[in-house]
Amino acid sequence: MTVETPSPTSFWSLLEHRIAQTPDRPMLIDSADGRIVTFAEFRDQAERVAAGFAAMGVREGTPVTWVLPTRIETVVASFALSRLGAVQNPIIHIYREKEVGFCIRQTAAELVLVPGTWAGFDYTEMVKNCTADAANTPKIVEVYDLLPDGDPSTLPPVATDVAAADAPVRWIYYTSGTTSDPKGVQHTDATLIAGGIGLAQALDMSGDDVGSIAFPYAHIGGPDYLVTMLVSGFPAILIEKFVLDDVLAALREHGGTMAGGSTAFYTMFLNEQRKNPGEPLVPSLRLLSGGGAPKPPEVYYEVKNEMGIPVSHGYGMTECPMIAQGSPHDTDEQLANTEGHAVVGCTVSIVGPDNKDLEDGEEGEVRVTGDMLFRGYTDESLMADAFDDQGRFRTGDLGVKTVDGHITLTGRLKDVIIRKGENISAKEVEDVLYGLASVSAVAVIGIADKERGERVCAVVEPAPGQDAPTFDEMVAACTAAGLMKQKIPEQLEVIDVLPRNATLKILKHELRRDLEPKAWP
Repeated sequence: MTVETPSPTSFWSLLEHRIAQTPDRPMLIDSADGRIVTFAEFRDQAERVAAGFAAMGVREGTPVTWVLPTRIETVVASFALSRLGAVQNPIIHIYREKEVGFCIRQTAAELVLVPGTWAGFDYTEMVKNCTADAANTPKIVEVYDLLPDGDPSTLPPVATDVAAADAPVRWIYYTSGTTSDPKGVQHTDATLIAGGIGLAQALDMSGDDVGSIAFPYAHIGGPDYLVTMLVSGFPAILIEKFVLDDVLAALREHGGTMAGGSTAFYTMFLNEQRKNPGEPLVPSLRLLSGGGAPKPPEVYYEVKNEMGIPVSHGYGMTECPMIAQGSPHDTDEQLANTEGHAVVGCTVSIVGPDNKDLEDGEEGEVRVTGDMLFRGYTDESLMADAFDDQGRFRTGDLGVKTVDGHITLTGRLKDVIIRKGENISAKEVEDVLYGLASVSAVAVIGIADKERGERVCAVVEPAPGQDAPTFDEMVAACTAAGLMKQKIPEQLEVIDVLPRNATLKILKHELRRDLEPKAWP
């Protein structure tokens, strides 16, 4: 089936486009209390909330930061701000004073939306503390189960859609900042819509599907997924707090057909399935999908063999929300071994060190162009090295493009271990170790070494209920996989939980920091 691709370049126009087709179909489902909001009801709620925000002084271009969990009110508040043309800065709710303060200051937010005290943490107090000495202290508004309310008749007219190239910046998302201050990434409604359309085309969902948002809606994947819902006309179950048993109950109750979020989610579902082999974990589930972290081929085949459903993994980043995406129409080989085909509207090039395009099958840096590409960083100095002389964004990822246009990531430019002059891809070794049943997660890093320059070190998080692999078992697995001797880890560390950021990416710099002293006797 070919998914219709609407032309709106604003979120509000896209919502109206959906309402013209299926106004009374469900749009959002609250996993906690079962509330269901239709597309038309959502629009009406957002307009009333927009009027409430307008009464507070929010206008077109007003910078607004929000630090909110994934729930219906959060999505309504965000769309209300879109209705007014505010510049939104969503921040994932697990960030704290350092990151939140940095973002509020750099965006000059006039309004900050918080949930009050949530999950035992006082967000209002946090924002007060991190903005106490700011030149212009923002207004803090608590929005959780209650939102500002007003008369929609007082709202200004809806802004007319403009050409995508002329769309104003309406979103500032921050990268995770694993090694330095976060980068503010500027997007328009049009760039985010382009990414979401690419996702919708690849996943080929329909109005009969029921999706889920189990990741923070404040992540760049939030609007990506919402655009997919608006384009394809299906509802999503919103997961405010990820408790596996509760998530599974909600998926069963509401007939969820797609779930996921990242590799960590796939393995959680898989481990739960193994408790009752042969009995479908969620009978209605037909697909797992996600991105944001590597997906070893072994994980795909384990899910397919034991759960009976495929995994459609994707690849994107804050600067380019969708680059490639697996489709349920792809083959097992494509789904297991690639991140999917380049999505509609995104052109992917594989470029060598000499800045020349490489042939299919050759490894090089992934560079991208397309309508979903960001408009720039809030810190303009970061733009100098962001693009090549052909205007392509340098992702910093290493990859290979197949003859049929699928993309396989092989590592990061900065994640290559150099051992005695030999370049070793950390991902290649990680993919082998993920194949061990005793391994839940693994990070392969280079540790400074006097003799080798860097030694190869594997840091393993054991699978639940299993003993960690021994050093000899690790070596045997690498040898059986055909890795050359120089690539086999010379050091094995086992820790209960690998350090991760808000998007569940493993923080290798923290591992290097903690393990580096062991390299120097």
